[in-house]
Amino acid sequence: MSSSTISVDEFQALEQKVLQTVELIKKEREARAVAESERDAARTEAASLREKLSAASGAQAEVESLNREREAVKVRVEKMLAQMDELL
Repeated sequence: MSSSTISVDEFQALEQKVLQTVELIKKEREARAVAESERDAARTEAASLREKLSAASGAQAEVESLNREREAVKVRVEKMLAQMDELL
């Protein structure tokens, strides 16, 4: 046997390593696709949560505004009742 020839056992071992490498690459690609899909889902969920947070912030500001308005009306009503008490 010369140094440039490969024995059947060596060839089969090499073939097995190539097949293992191909399987490893397939699994890596599948894992990458799953990870990218999960990343995209997470980004979509984050965007949705940001929108909800923005809406909640707007609602919070509106509630604060209504509370200030309610307090102002309360003060006016108390003044009117005090004036009515003075008249009686």
